[in-house]
Amino acid sequence: MEQQASKIIKVLKSSKLRVTPQRFAVYANLLGRTDHPTAEQILQDLNQHSPISSQATVYSCLQALQEVGLVRQVLLEEGICRYDANVQPHHHFRCQTCGAIEDLAWDILQSPNLEKLRPGTRPQGYELTVYGICAECAH
Repeated sequence: MEQQASKIIKVLKSSKLRVTPQRFAVYANLLGRTDHPTAEQILQDLNQHSPISSQATVYSCLQALQEVGLVRQVLLEEGICRYDANVQPHHHFRCQTCGAIEDLAWDILQSPNLEKLRPGTRPQGYELTVYGICAECAH
């Protein structure tokens, strides 16, 4: 645990971020998850045992982490912003029954033909979301 903490501190410092208890807690929480939580879920997780953060602080931490590329927003459903500490290129699978979200390796899906976009459009990247029923719900 202590080794993980020193790794997180090193990553935050190398990203030129001031290491605050809240920023550390938000980033550590995201690194330990694969469920792509909302800011509210992170806040609830952090304050589960004792209040250490506010909603505004969590949003501020997430914004700072995003700005330096340690965290990214994932928009998998309308009006709900989720966060992911896996900033490597990857796609997502979202179960339409239980809502579970799973990372998909970048290379398992064929790249879209971005040259067919409207003339003048300058794509800067893409990510695909596959919708369906997960293995647990299919049983």
